[in-house]
Amino acid sequence: MTMANETPQPLKGLRVIEFTHMVMGPTCGMVLADMGAEVIKVEPVDGDRTRRLLGAGSGFFPMFNRNKKSIGIDLHSEAGAEVARKLCATADVVAENFKPGTMAKYGLDYGSLAKANPRVIYASHKGFLPGPYEHRTALDEVVQMMGGLAYMTGRPGDPLRAGTSINDIMGGLFGAIGVLGALIQRGITGRGMEVQSALFENNVFLVGQHMLQYAMTGKHPAPMPARDNPWAVYDVFTVKDGEQIFLAAVSDAQWDKFCDVMGFADLKAEPGLATNNLRVAERPRLLKTLGERLAHKSAAQLSGVMERAGLPYAPIRKPEDLYDDEHLLATGGLADVKLPDGPRAGETVKTTLFPITLAGRRLGVRLDPPRFGEHSTQLLEQLGLSPAQIGQLRAQAVVA
Repeated sequence: MTMANETPQPLKGLRVIEFTHMVMGPTCGMVLADMGAEVIKVEPVDGDRTRRLLGAGSGFFPMFNRNKKSIGIDLHSEAGAEVARKLCATADVVAENFKPGTMAKYGLDYGSLAKANPRVIYASHKGFLPGPYEHRTALDEVVQMMGGLAYMTGRPGDPLRAGTSINDIMGGLFGAIGVLGALIQRGITGRGMEVQSALFENNVFLVGQHMLQYAMTGKHPAPMPARDNPWAVYDVFTVKDGEQIFLAAVSDAQWDKFCDVMGFADLKAEPGLATNNLRVAERPRLLKTLGERLAHKSAAQLSGVMERAGLPYAPIRKPEDLYDDEHLLATGGLADVKLPDGPRAGETVKTTLFPITLAGRRLGVRLDPPRFGEHSTQLLEQLGLSPAQIGQLRAQAVVA
């Protein structure tokens, strides 16, 4: 039983073997690990290449691999593949995100593993679900371009990918959701199943609201910067000293209050602005007027006014600004992790936690992102290998 001061670990006792890299598969494993599962990351004998990414990829490994253990195995060698199969025989869940057919080459596909372990749940993360596209090489950016998201994000004629690995991350989340459903089903039938998640289908799900918008209206949805906005005051304003702030008033009551607190009695009294739909018709003129009137006010001043009035607003921030966010700091939304790789290896930094609470508590960091091969000896010993056998495998570069 979980004590009142303990963080719930609903998946404690569950073993997950993860053959993943980059973001999508590791996200699935991270979700299961955050909820208490023992997640074992199987890496190539020279380490997951994600550890060595630079620039925009440098945060991938430390972000998505906390609460995991690491073992290095050469799957290309038969001895290494055999070690991996033995490891999978102990698993409740196996997760992977390699190209179709890759895992079958090593006897690590669902069909092969389920023969020896019928209870195994196999989470496969791909670019596309089975069909005409399944053998294409997919990236988050590829599916954003072909799946309508880049079109909706950018300005007309200028498709733009979203500012995060949205399909990779959510594809991993959907994989984890599938695993949780399969676990419930296994509790009833005693048998596992294969779960598949894919970047393209995830992206299509995300733009489904715009597809249905077209089905409902018969009008092609405009990209978000040029969309038919349903609200008149719903925009970013450039204010004093070049700062920017998002302000909104999405109902007639909010509009009245907005005018009251900003001192815009003349706009409140204008008959042509009395209702939201009338204001939408006057949106270009209204935004120009508001922009001129707000330009001399600071973002902090406007934030204070909107906060006290209970109106929606948001100063425009950069990702690094969130390290000082008072809400995240007060609620424990950031946690310490020790960096395993790179020029700052060994240093402690803050990471973001899975955005839920269980029994009122955030799911924290039990294990730092692992150093490469940090748990190899421990895991091999659990499989019954002797120190001499482990030493031999290492000498042959089968394990690391």
